[in-house]
Amino acid sequence: MKYIFIILTAVAFASCTQNGIVVDTDKPTELATELDTISYLLGTNLAKDLADNGGMTEIDKRSLLHGMQRVFDGKEMELSEADAKAFMQSYFTKVKEKQTEEATSKGREFLEENKTKEGVQVTPSGLQYKIITKGEGAIPTREDDVSVHYTGMFIDGKVFDSSVERGQPLTLSTTGVIPGWTEALTMMPVGSKWELTIPSELGYGERGSGPIPGNSVLVFEVELLDIFTPTE
Repeated sequence: MKYIFIILTAVAFASCTQNGIVVDTDKPTELATELDTISYLLGTNLAKDLADNGGMTEIDKRSLLHGMQRVFDGKEMELSEADAKAFMQSYFTKVKEKQTEEATSKGREFLEENKTKEGVQVTPSGLQYKIITKGEGAIPTREDDVSVHYTGMFIDGKVFDSSVERGQPLTLSTTGVIPGWTEALTMMPVGSKWELTIPSELGYGERGSGPIPGNSVLVFEVELLDIFTPTE
């Protein structure tokens, strides 16, 4: 197999030495065989899932590899399945609680600062929006479906979802989305592009969703492309 060189970005697993295991992400990763390539891909997928959905930014590499090797060797775990399940639930619950606390504090600060920026308007519900492009078309109702392009970001600018990146607009019901979107879509003329800053109570609330922690303030760039009236 032809050698593949991939540069790893130092995000979750930065260049470091831990317990004698060296991971240097400043150097190319040499992928020469099917086994090392699939191992690399499984590692990146695991790390992405732990970072995005588990809130983890570091891991004890020796313990991780030791646990995996015990399974491959057919040996029992040092913890019972019940204890392992209870520990993991407790650990990730604490991680989520910490994320929620941080999101609440940072979100409040962001909303207070953002509403003072030029062009930002605030509705009675607390939705903040800024008109990037002023459309001249019709305005959707709560009974309509719409076609949109959007990019969703956390308040630090990190993108968590984007139809623009996928190159495929999304068609949806104006009432089949989070409340902040419904409110904005039923104010936007077709052809408009708005920046929406959505408080958590108009978004995913205390529970969050997937990689979105509870109480998160979210920022969306939404472009309204078209309106479709559903037929019965």
